[in-house]
Amino acid sequence: MRPHLLLPFFLYCSIAFHSVLAVSELSSLLQIKSTLVDPLNRLQNWQENSTDSDKSTSPHCRWAGILCSPGGLVVRLDLSSMNLSGIVSDHIQDLSSLVELNLSNNSFSSELPRALGNLTSLRSIDLSQNSFVGRFPSGLGAFHGLQMVNASSNNFEGRIPDDLGNASALESLDFRGSFFEGSIPSSFKNLKRMRFLGLSGNNLTGGIPVELGQMESLETMIIGYNEFEGGIPKEFGDLKNLEYLDLAVGALGGEIPNELGKLKRLTTVYLYQNRFKGKIPSEIGGLDSLVFLDLSDNRFSGEIPYELAELENLKLLNLMCNNLSGLIPPKIGELRNLEVLELWRNSLEGSLPLNLGRDSPLQWLDVSSNNLSGEIPPSLCELGNLTKLILFNNSFSGAIPASLASCSSLVRVRIHNNRLSGSIPLGFGGLPRLQRLEVATNNLSGEIPQDFALSTSLSFVDVSRNRLDLSLPSSILSVRTLQTFMAASNSLAGDIPDEFQDCPSLSVLDLSCNRFSGVIPKGVASCRKLVTLNLGSNQLSGEIPRAIATMPTLSVLDLSNNSLVGRIPQDFGSSPALEMLNVSYNKLVGPVPSNGILMTISPDDLAGNAGLCGAILPPCSQGLIRPPGHSKAHVKHIVVGFAVGISAIFAAGIIVFAVRQVYRKWYLCSSSSFTDLFKKSSSEWPWRLVAFQRLHFTSAEILSCIKESNVVGVGGTGIVYKAETQRPHTAIAVKKLWRSEASDVESGDDLFAEVNILGKLRHRNIVRLLGYLHNEADVMMLYEYMPNGSLGAALHGKEAGRILVDWVSRYNVALGVAQGLAYLHHDCHPPIIHRDVKSNNILLDSDFEARIADFGLARTMLHKNETVSMVAGSYGYIAPEYGYTLKVDEKSDIYSYGVVLLELLTGKAPLDPSFGESIDIVEWMRRKVKSKAKSEAALDPDIAGQCRHVQEEMILVLKIALLCTAKLPKERPSMRDVVTMLGEAKPRRKSICQRWGYGENKEKLIFAHSPVIGLL
Repeated sequence: MRPHLLLPFFLYCSIAFHSVLAVSELSSLLQIKSTLVDPLNRLQNWQENSTDSDKSTSPHCRWAGILCSPGGLVVRLDLSSMNLSGIVSDHIQDLSSLVELNLSNNSFSSELPRALGNLTSLRSIDLSQNSFVGRFPSGLGAFHGLQMVNASSNNFEGRIPDDLGNASALESLDFRGSFFEGSIPSSFKNLKRMRFLGLSGNNLTGGIPVELGQMESLETMIIGYNEFEGGIPKEFGDLKNLEYLDLAVGALGGEIPNELGKLKRLTTVYLYQNRFKGKIPSEIGGLDSLVFLDLSDNRFSGEIPYELAELENLKLLNLMCNNLSGLIPPKIGELRNLEVLELWRNSLEGSLPLNLGRDSPLQWLDVSSNNLSGEIPPSLCELGNLTKLILFNNSFSGAIPASLASCSSLVRVRIHNNRLSGSIPLGFGGLPRLQRLEVATNNLSGEIPQDFALSTSLSFVDVSRNRLDLSLPSSILSVRTLQTFMAASNSLAGDIPDEFQDCPSLSVLDLSCNRFSGVIPKGVASCRKLVTLNLGSNQLSGEIPRAIATMPTLSVLDLSNNSLVGRIPQDFGSSPALEMLNVSYNKLVGPVPSNGILMTISPDDLAGNAGLCGAILPPCSQGLIRPPGHSKAHVKHIVVGFAVGISAIFAAGIIVFAVRQVYRKWYLCSSSSFTDLFKKSSSEWPWRLVAFQRLHFTSAEILSCIKESNVVGVGGTGIVYKAETQRPHTAIAVKKLWRSEASDVESGDDLFAEVNILGKLRHRNIVRLLGYLHNEADVMMLYEYMPNGSLGAALHGKEAGRILVDWVSRYNVALGVAQGLAYLHHDCHPPIIHRDVKSNNILLDSDFEARIADFGLARTMLHKNETVSMVAGSYGYIAPEYGYTLKVDEKSDIYSYGVVLLELLTGKAPLDPSFGESIDIVEWMRRKVKSKAKSEAALDPDIAGQCRHVQEEMILVLKIALLCTAKLPKERPSMRDVVTMLGEAKPRRKSICQRWGYGENKEKLIFAHSPVIGLL
């Protein structure tokens, strides 16, 4: 053939070849589509018969997600965010010219095909935000043009393919948030172009390979949230381009190598929650670009290096929970960009830097639990950004700066347990965002500022243990948002204001140890949510208002050490929630009502009232219990004669009864039945310890710990103490049960339901009963002690914002509670209904795993549709149908569990005042959903933040919560189904979200990182 004809011939052959390939790829794409599940029909134009006017040989090039080369071959397949699931077909290997593959943000839960390793032209692979399982395909190391692999947020397992180290062009590798195990391949040393390495949130072990120090182009390394051991390789000092280093949450130890000080481009260092020790290297002060430094929760000792004050770009400095000592470098107060300074729980001394906050946008200052002294700098809120000021447990002195009372950005002020003096500045009541003000245990004097009563945001105020005097502001107790007001141990005087105005939110009022006089205001009974009322040790007079006894939620009432007169209201015995009553050292008279809590009250709580008698006290004289009869002599003779005869008969009866009782007690003490052991008797018998396992303490050791200083909580059926034994050292929770004459109001004989039920239960998410102590009058139950308290305290108490600060932690609590309830409902025979599921009855162990507690209201469900005689449970958690049907079944527990889910999701209490009058969290959430407002807006902003991925995971659980709280019981799922649904909603990431990372819209960091990241 002539040479001038060869070129057209080859061109024709090439066109024909590409045409054949294009037709083949069209067929392969249809095969790929056939194995996909496309509920939104996003691939509807993937059809063999093109309707396009262009009858080209490559109609598939106009299909959704397809980009072709000029020759009609597929070079990009982008199926991201289409809600696809199903299986990725092996036919994907037929797309031999594919350069870019994007399957991200879908619902795939299958394995990836091994054929993926045949797409040797690939430069970019994005599989993120799915649930792919199995091992990640090998063979990608042969892709010499491969630049980016993103497989984050999946469920891959097994080892990271070693051959990835041969992909020499690789610039970004993101394997975060799966279940990879083993060590990091040392072959990664060959990745000289690698700029981003993300391996956090897996199960990787071993040491960090020193070879990573040879990745000379690396800018971002995020490999925390694994199980690495050993130290940081000093070779990391050779990573001259490194900007972001995250090794947080692991078991790394040793000292930080000085070589890190050579990384002049480093902006972020997260090493928190490891086991690093020794001194913080002064070389870190040479990292001129550093913006975020978090070394918290380690074992660092020595002083804070003065060189850190030279980091002019620093926004976050978190050194909390270490063993640091010495002074805070004064020049830290001159850092112009500092937003967060966290130094709490160390042993720091001296004063705060004088200029702190003067020239910086300081938002969060926490130096609590140190040995700091001196005055509080007046410049902390100079630029108006300070939201949280936490200085408690130090020795600060001087006056509270007046500038703080005009800082409109403040949300929390916690400066209690110091040596502050002077008066409380006027202005705190007018701060629009201030929710919590704690100035207790100082030397403050003067009056409580009148503007407290004008606040529209205060929910917690504690001014106790100071030297405040004069009277309370007249309307302070009717502030609509106020939930807790404590002013104990001051010198406040005058009448207690009777301007409660229904005090819609008040739950705790403590005015004890003051000089209040006059009568107890009757208006206090209008506080329908009041749980604790302590007016002890004042100069109150008059009678106890009868209406107090009918307050629906009042649990603790202390009126001791006053001058109250009259009788104890008869209604106290039948008070719906009262669990603790102290009226000692007053001038009360008459019979003590012989019902309810007054049948089991300690005599100490009635002491000092010479005129009281009856019930647990010595019997009343006849003159106190009924009017005297006539005193005619012949009537007296008749009465005396009659009494002598009756006495003889009665004496004989007593002898017979006594013998019978002695036999009965001997028989009971040898019985193994819980219920029979606790039949009521008026005699006092020795304490007996019954153990469900081998115990290393005696009843005497436990009883020595039962005192007011060891009270850790009050439950629906008793008061809880913390008991500590020494040999060996053990902490035990001791719950002293309340008893009443009526026993259990629903079952009569089942007074000790909690012992009966818990003694038989064995589940990791149910609190473990070690044993119990009993005599003829009282029962004390012994549990393993839960050091992290209750879920309610973690979400709404003093620890709020410090624990359970990420979605994964809260999800794990939700799952644990669900598994515990599923065990009660489905694995126990007969099923057990808890009937009081709430956040305060969910305890957190040392690993923050949830344990269901307080089975005092629990019932076994022997028959379906059993009914009870009265509503039991806690306000805000009670299923709506329970109030009118009184039927006992598992659906009421499921509703209560749904409320707990909403608490975890929103961070709000079931009856949060922000919901409005008579609106609970369920109704509030329903209205949010019905209004078509974005559900994300209802989520806890400190957890969800602006991270779309976390918000999506929380929305999945929100849907479960709405199912659980359905109005009709039959529409609620079983707890077994709830566990299944939660398994499908399992978070794929292992930490909280943040906004900083490698690029603005590229490789966003879905793991954060510092515990205070939400603030920034």
